[in-house]
Order: sequence, then C-alpha cells, then structure tokens
Amino acid sequence: MEIRFPADAPAYRGSNLTVVFPALVDGEPVPCAISVEALEDHFGAYTEDREGWLRAFDAGRPRIEAVAREHLQISNGTPVLLRSGHFPPGKLAD
Repeated sequence: MEIRFPADAPAYRGSNLTVVFPALVDGEPVPCAISVEALEDHFGAYTEDREGWLRAFDAGRPRIEAVAREHLQISNGTPVLLRSGHFPPGKLAD
C-alpha cells in the first residue's frame, strides 16, 4: 500500500472541531482529520481559534502524518480521525 500526503493546506471544520488533511492511498484520496483537543494536548495549540489550531497542525505535521500513516495501514486505507489518545501523553511534538 502506497501512502502519500499532499502538501495541501489543512482545513478547519467547525462542525466537528477537527482539522482535516488529505492522504492518497494507492493514488486514491482518503480524508484524514485530527481533533482540536489532540492539537491542544500534544501540539502546543494555546489559542482556542482556527488560526491557532492550523498553526499547531503545521508545526506538528510530520508527526501527525506519521501517526495517520500507521492508522491508514491498520485500517487498510479507510478514513482516519486522530484523537488525543492516539499520541503518547505528556509529550509535545518536536
């Protein structure tokens, strides 16, 4: 299974408090998302607004995509929603 993450800008979705980002699995688009709670808990999002969550996503993107890759492999390429529990507690992204 080939998994790539295009450099497309992430988008905030207020309807479910997530930041969404694309993946390509064997060339097919698969939506991925991370909760704002995970961004606050693990990626230093200190402001509770869209811009703060998007900045935290950008800063933690390599780690977020690495965890998303693991879950795409486990789920055989189905959409992924990362929550705070998907990241080890107490460690901010580098």
